[in-house]
Amino acid sequence: MSTFDEILPDLTKIFNPFQEDVTKMKPVLVNRDLNGRVRLIVDEKWEENEHQHIVLDEMASKINEELGSHAYPAKQAVLFEPDIDDFLKRESCFQLEGISDVFVIDRLAVEGNWSRISDLTASVPRTVFFSIKGGVGRSTALAATAWALAEQGKKVLVLDLDLESPGLSSALLPEDRRPFYGITDWLVEDLVNNGDVVFENMVATSALSHNGEILVVPAHGANPGEYIAKLGRVWMPKIDSDGKRHSWSDRLRRLLDALEARWQPDVTLIDSRAGIDEVASACITELSASTILLFAIDGDQTWSGYRVLFQHWNRTGVVRDIRERLQIVGAMIPEVGTEEYVDGLLERAWDIFSEELYDEVPAGKISGEDSVWSYDQFDQSAPHYPWEVKWHRSFAVLKSLHGRLKDIDPEMVKVLFGPLIAGVELSIEIDGGSQ
Repeated sequence: MSTFDEILPDLTKIFNPFQEDVTKMKPVLVNRDLNGRVRLIVDEKWEENEHQHIVLDEMASKINEELGSHAYPAKQAVLFEPDIDDFLKRESCFQLEGISDVFVIDRLAVEGNWSRISDLTASVPRTVFFSIKGGVGRSTALAATAWALAEQGKKVLVLDLDLESPGLSSALLPEDRRPFYGITDWLVEDLVNNGDVVFENMVATSALSHNGEILVVPAHGANPGEYIAKLGRVWMPKIDSDGKRHSWSDRLRRLLDALEARWQPDVTLIDSRAGIDEVASACITELSASTILLFAIDGDQTWSGYRVLFQHWNRTGVVRDIRERLQIVGAMIPEVGTEEYVDGLLERAWDIFSEELYDEVPAGKISGEDSVWSYDQFDQSAPHYPWEVKWHRSFAVLKSLHGRLKDIDPEMVKVLFGPLIAGVELSIEIDGGSQ
């Protein structure tokens, strides 16, 4: 009896003997529903074709036999669609490995879709700060980066999208400067076409920078109000007057576009929720971020989490659309045994990138040559080569960070966050020049 993880490999084996008929009927869609059960979708013209109908019955019977509980009864296992090509365009799908004309549509219980990678269409360079696990200093690093960029005269827009565990705004804004509303308020009001009421009052300027500006959009406003009730609604899709459905991530992107159009920042920094959930999915794959910082501490939980994510991108065929945007950040580098720790971090990062993301380098070629996307282990320009962030006691508590940054010695910021800030600066120059 197959388990969920065996569904796709088993389907590849099942379809192999039917390759000729599959090519004739292409595309053939595999719909995997919310319960993990699969059925086929093909163009309705094959319903009246005697030979192809027999083939479909044979495939349905074989799927039922091999997948058991993960398959529909054979007589219910094939659906016929009037316009299969148009249907396919409307769905998010990926090719079944080894079978060129079969595509899998995965129905998920959440709106997040790690396989839908948005194009780089944003007019402002966007950088996402992400980590597989929390407590790695990600939000602190973002606050320090925003401060450093603003000190250089840049206008920096900061979004706190860690909606279920907000806190970044407290690092950049004292209580008396926080705006009345936040991202959660807008997402809820937008459901009833009332977003304009809160839009102008959801951004506040931090007083930390004297040269540029730090514009902060918090998860919630100065008075959270019924935050839990609102949080339970932010993920809702919206149906407009024409009946068109907009996912919550579509709505979030529309908000970000509007914020950038209104406040005209030089760069946008986005604090994502940790973990592989729908908020992180939207931040990383659907907001057109050109730089995605993957915060890492050298532990099995970190690397196994990133490997799961990278393997998913490989499996769903989108890895080439996302991999060049990624960059490892070595988080909370210890003060003792630093060199040994960094060496271990680099080795583990190299292992996972070379095994899951980089192209194999053919004999006689070198990394980076022609269309080969790969790097040597010790290439400091490589995305696996960690941008270091050192741990320091005075920056360990986000709650007190506002006061710490207010009186900070710029040299201290450079010592602790220098490689990260320099890397973000370079990515802004590159992205800004290409947009």
